[in-house]
Amino acid sequence: MIRIAADQPRPLFNTAATRRIEHAAAATLPPHTLMQRAGLAVAQLAQALAPHTRRVWIACGPGNNGGDGLEAAMHLQNSGRTVVVTWLGHPDTAPADARASWQRAQGAGVVWADAAPDDLGANDLCIDALLGIGVSSRPATPVRPADARLQACVQTLQHSPAPVLAVDLPSGLDADTGQFAPGFSPAPAQHLHTPYPQAPRHTLSLLTLKPGLFTAAGRDAAGQVWLDDLGIPPGHEPPTAWLSGPARSEPRQHASHKGSYGDVAVVGGEGLNERGMGMSGAALLAASAALHGGAGRVLVALLDSNRLELDLHQPELMFRRFDALALEQLTVVCGCGGGQAIARVLPQVITSAARLVLDADALNTIANQAALHALVVARGQHGQPTVLTPHPLEAARLLGLTTAEIQADRLGAARQLAEQFNCVAVLKGSGTVVAAPDRVPAINPTGNARLATAGTGDVLAGMVGARMAAGASAYRAASEAVYVHGQVADEWHAGRALTASALARRMSR
Repeated sequence: MIRIAADQPRPLFNTAATRRIEHAAAATLPPHTLMQRAGLAVAQLAQALAPHTRRVWIACGPGNNGGDGLEAAMHLQNSGRTVVVTWLGHPDTAPADARASWQRAQGAGVVWADAAPDDLGANDLCIDALLGIGVSSRPATPVRPADARLQACVQTLQHSPAPVLAVDLPSGLDADTGQFAPGFSPAPAQHLHTPYPQAPRHTLSLLTLKPGLFTAAGRDAAGQVWLDDLGIPPGHEPPTAWLSGPARSEPRQHASHKGSYGDVAVVGGEGLNERGMGMSGAALLAASAALHGGAGRVLVALLDSNRLELDLHQPELMFRRFDALALEQLTVVCGCGGGQAIARVLPQVITSAARLVLDADALNTIANQAALHALVVARGQHGQPTVLTPHPLEAARLLGLTTAEIQADRLGAARQLAEQFNCVAVLKGSGTVVAAPDRVPAINPTGNARLATAGTGDVLAGMVGARMAAGASAYRAASEAVYVHGQVADEWHAGRALTASALARRMSR
């Protein structure tokens, strides 16, 4: 059993792949073997997480996930724990393995209850063995009928003041998408800012790691993720996705110079528009990130503005008119704060930039102009490296979907962006997804809600540009920038707000 941390790449397997691995293993093992291994793993982790717990309440569903919980109940009872089990199944209808575990739990003398104890507290432990991978958030998939006892158990687990250990997945969470199935999404608890209380949450993923644990709602719901592969290797089953690992750190050679690390040009920052609004700050944040991210030189071409020729806080930034940029020699970060003015320069940027990061208003403009879409596709056909960095709303505009549709299948949306635009796509959000044509997508494990502030996306675009300018491939530059971007937020001072400018400056460390 291992604790999953953001320390190395790890393969992720969706529901279909996991079932294939499970069925292949079960065909070579005696009946009930996998459930016995799973129940023992749950019991061992429960005792390690809560060695002095007063009582363990285990909510068991009617299927094999519930069987895992029943098997764990037997082990915990035999180890001297006080165990209370709510089982929503019945011996006459339970799968054979689950029925066998029920009999073992009966023999151990566990206490059975129709519902959760009324006085659950911080000294107790809850084990969620209700549903596992047995639900889907996708509309085309039938949803199991509503059950009052099931809903009551789910609500208790979602708002429990006691620590919760989920078996395989938090109940109702889709293993593939990280979204909750209809009827299972947590309702905000009273007096809480988030749907999850402060009690620790853990998930023991069995056999494989699932993509849904690391993106969309999955990260909040799962808490700390653990893996027990039950002694079963994935064999020849290819991963559905990868959990990204740390960025590679390569020392700079002494015999190098600023030209060795490339030039980044940031094009954006519309001046005051007809509404009296200016957006130069976005371009300066991207430029600052490129600068602190190690670019040899950073050029800034602010659109519709000739008034800013020097940033006194960052005198290293070199301001240029757009028409003075040698785009064919540059890594261009385009769109940050570009407003409507970006449309004037986009065709030339897309056609000519040696390497290109498209963000913000550049993406919105491309979404509205089929000719620009075609130019981006042509870049990929010509082998010109390109990275798109949309947030979910920008991705929805690019694909002609709603934001809800993007979030409903983030892996699928990122793959669709990469294939449709023939480039690397970075779908930002909780569990940012990086995809490229004909490549298994990656989910980023770093980052937190400190990044939910204006300008952090501009910083990411500048970071990607700096890595591309230094010679990294578009995919590697995107993956590593996303990882470090989130890592800075994870390592930030507790209790202190993280501003985009501070995030950019932190890159130099």
